[in-house]
Amino acid sequence: AHENTGLQSQPPPEEQNYGATAAHVRQGPFVSVSRKVPAKREYLIAAVLCYANLINFMDWFIVPGILLDIQKYFKLSDGDTGLLQTVFILCYMLAAPIFGYLGDRYNRKIILGAGIFFWSGVTLGSSFISELYYWIFFLSRGLVGIGTASYSTIAPTIIADLFEEGKRTTMLSIFYIFIPVGSGLGYVLAAGMADVTGDWHWAFRITPCMGGLALVLLILLVPHRTQRRTAAHRALSISGTIRVAAEKPGVHRTAKTTWCQDVISLAKNWSFVWSSLGLTAMAFVTGALGMWVPVFLYRAQIVQGIVSPCLHESCDSSNSLIFGGITIGTGILGVIAGAEAARRLRKINNKADPLICATSMFVSALCLYIALMVAQTNILSTFIFISFGELFLSVNWAVVTDILLYVVTPRRQSTAIALQILVSHLLGDAGSPYLIGAISHAIQDKNAHSFQWSFWSMQYSFIVCAFVGVCGGGFFLLTSFYIEEDRKEAER
Repeated sequence: AHENTGLQSQPPPEEQNYGATAAHVRQGPFVSVSRKVPAKREYLIAAVLCYANLINFMDWFIVPGILLDIQKYFKLSDGDTGLLQTVFILCYMLAAPIFGYLGDRYNRKIILGAGIFFWSGVTLGSSFISELYYWIFFLSRGLVGIGTASYSTIAPTIIADLFEEGKRTTMLSIFYIFIPVGSGLGYVLAAGMADVTGDWHWAFRITPCMGGLALVLLILLVPHRTQRRTAAHRALSISGTIRVAAEKPGVHRTAKTTWCQDVISLAKNWSFVWSSLGLTAMAFVTGALGMWVPVFLYRAQIVQGIVSPCLHESCDSSNSLIFGGITIGTGILGVIAGAEAARRLRKINNKADPLICATSMFVSALCLYIALMVAQTNILSTFIFISFGELFLSVNWAVVTDILLYVVTPRRQSTAIALQILVSHLLGDAGSPYLIGAISHAIQDKNAHSFQWSFWSMQYSFIVCAFVGVCGGGFFLLTSFYIEEDRKEAER
């Protein structure tokens, strides 16, 4: 009913714009004119973009899924092995702003197609690298990172432009659910192919075929030019005053600020600053877990005598398969549970979002610490506590995005998202896989080389993740002190 009226009266407090899921209820009647893409076609295009996002994140997590085999093949230490994911994320992080700039100015379909073709080709090529040229393998991971950056930055903007305000949040949520699903399937595919073929190289030969199909679907279904909505258009459509604003040129003049002014304004927005640091702590923990958990479980099983060391033959991949399943399940469940908890609790507490994030970070850190402590004696308990740790981490993904959308004024949201991505990767998952590996390697170097110390070194280095998780909870608690004030400021 709200969508068909022009200027709405203020909704009751519990329905106010407290998040993306509750946003944009006062949409004007002038937004849906000149829609060029039929409704069914919109959903087909969104499905193609979701499918490509699935492949995108499968490629991210193929390496952690067969990390033991890769480590043995190239004869890498823990420190060097951690660098594999760091190279990937650094290239991804540095390339993302460039593709964001290009996507705002040039044909997005061509950039997307080129990105899919490039990263699929490099992934396929990396499966033929000899053990003598490990540096080429590192380089290939960096190039895959650049290819995936072209996709991750541009695809969500096409979905955002295809759908009206009400459906947009739903479609973007579906798009982002493919992140944990793709990540988990990356482990499952890598471990499964290594198991079936007895050769880990085959893990890198399946996603390029899927990428080829995504490229064909992209060419056939996605229109050459999709209708763009500018940030100003979106912001004005919320209050249903596009026509009025068009008659008042002053509205557009006051909205123009330089990039530096936007950054300074965001730096003074404490809700944005603290929630971004909370997200960085989440990224740090998920990056380290995603890279090292299968290896940690394998070393725990050796110490317990459950499995024998894989010195010559292909390594047992059951841990990667199980961890992949956990990642998929907890990812979907966590995102849905977080959005639902936020929707319900916002009605009774205006600070619900950051408090949900803080609580889930504290619980997650506790679960991960318990998982580390019980790993030497009970592997089943370790899996259970890792599952709960991942579940509570996943609760926050949708909620943190919601916080950004209502504490930052619409005309600065693109800049805010770009800065949040940069900071969370730079200080989070770009360094954490390497840091955990480097600490583990340093501990091993100071002690006798044994399977026991191999396990202990990884166990001790992982305690950093529990500590960072607690810090993340603290950052979200600090967010709750400023959130009401910053929300009102953004609405003004």
